Amino acid sequence: MADLLRDHTTLRLGGPARRWVTATSEAALVDAVTAADEAGEPVLVLGGGSNLVVADAGFDGTVVEVATRGVVADHEGDDATCGGVLVTVAAGEDWDGFVAHAVAHGWVGVEALSGIPGSVGATPVQNVGAYGQEVAQTVARVRVWDRRLRGVRTFAGPDCGFGYRHSRFKADPGRHVVLDVTFQLTVGSLGAPVTYAELAGTLGVEAGQRAPLAAVRDAVLGLRRGKGMVLDADDHDTWSAGSFFTNPVLPVDAVPAGAPAWPAGDGLVKTSAAWLIEHAGFGRGYAVRDDAAASLSTKHTLALTNRGGATTDDVLALARAVRDGVRSAYGVTLVNEPVLVGCEL
Repeated sequence: MADLLRDHTTLRLGGPARRWVTATSEAALVDAVTAADEAGEPVLVLGGGSNLVVADAGFDGTVVEVATRGVVADHEGDDATCGGVLVTVAAGEDWDGFVAHAVAHGWVGVEALSGIPGSVGATPVQNVGAYGQEVAQTVARVRVWDRRLRGVRTFAGPDCGFGYRHSRFKADPGRHVVLDVTFQLTVGSLGAPVTYAELAGTLGVEAGQRAPLAAVRDAVLGLRRGKGMVLDADDHDTWSAGSFFTNPVLPVDAVPAGAPAWPAGDGLVKTSAAWLIEHAGFGRGYAVRDDAAASLSTKHTLALTNRGGATTDDVLALARAVRDGVRSAYGVTLVNEPVLVGCEL
């Protein structure tokens, strides 16, 4: 029986792949992608499946599942306390597993990114961020297989073109297969300064103050669970791709009255997609039809969820309704964050 992508994505959607390769080593990963490229066959490089919306028809090509493992620090213990530590992590490692490992070892800088599903290799592509942290703040370098040049390349953090949920890898989709990511982390018992108001309030500290690493992780996991953003097989609110729409970055005069706004540089501000969705009339649990198998999460309006029997078409119909409703109400077109494979919004 063909491997079904729905068994490998957090939305639990997607049909069969024509061919499936599980790459447990870097060499196997490069070889599988290269062989498909030389054969002129479409390739889908699959990490944790947390940022994908795959067509019900599946993928007519080769899925290369990245299952590489390894977390290697350049030094540990007392030797790491002065200059911090460089930690190189294989692309196939589970992201939250790595964050837990970092917190346990006193490595500071990714603790507020706890509970985010997916693989380490996907994080620099999207410049994953939450609760005041982004991976861009700690990425020292990203090593990739360049499918166009057919060779291994290494990009230093400043050369990755990081922006809000953006990178040079996202800007040139499909070209770079991430092999590993090296993080520059400080060492200590306290997390990085807490800049996100909701997290600071939960921790009982002022913005800019620090809290114990483990406490930050626990607080973030609690906040995410309350929003249905920590995977749970028994909770359909977590059968999602996380935040489906990115927060719009707009000129100041384009922000609707009453909407929150934060400076985004170059005279622009970032506003809240969740605020726009809710104020355009789409509340928690909204569905296109009463009997729909897809709905907005009952905990958080940014998540589009599979209630157990949804198809990809169901989720896309919901996404279109929300996107078009926000555009009609406010003249702002929301942009999807997940990658669409074999389907369109």
